[in-house]
Amino acid sequence: MRLSTTLVTLFCIGLLAGCANPRLLVVGQSTEADVHNRMGKPTDTRVDRNGDRLLEFATGPEGFETHLVRIGADGKVKEVTQLLTEERFGTIVLGKTTKAEVRSLLGTPSEENSLPTGLHWSWRIRRGGVQPGYMVVRFNPDDTVNDKIIMIDPSGDSRDQ
Repeated sequence: MRLSTTLVTLFCIGLLAGCANPRLLVVGQSTEADVHNRMGKPTDTRVDRNGDRLLEFATGPEGFETHLVRIGADGKVKEVTQLLTEERFGTIVLGKTTKAEVRSLLGTPSEENSLPTGLHWSWRIRRGGVQPGYMVVRFNPDDTVNDKIIMIDPSGDSRDQ
């Protein structure tokens, strides 16, 4: 009896994890309704300057991924993007990139702190897809990026397993 309960539980967890899988969305075919059915409720919704709806699905504050699903005027998925990558982080230019641009590049921060050294935003990541850590951005008073760093958590913790 105990084994069958465990198997059913694992099966259900697998189904739930599969439901939130953005890889199941097909660009040009999946509709916004499909996105909601597979991904659930977005953590943020906005409209860009060309009228596309942007649905953000953050797994934070403790998760390592934030996906952005772009919906065109026809109601179909135009693009699915994983926002929390080192490549995207690398495009941030010190003294030039603004808070709004960082927000657009990386999505909703996992954590926001106002410290004497300035406003800091951070996002949890898996560096190289494996090593847990954080991307951190600190802003100037004029809302441009003062500095940025990727901090690795060499010990990780139980939630990272």
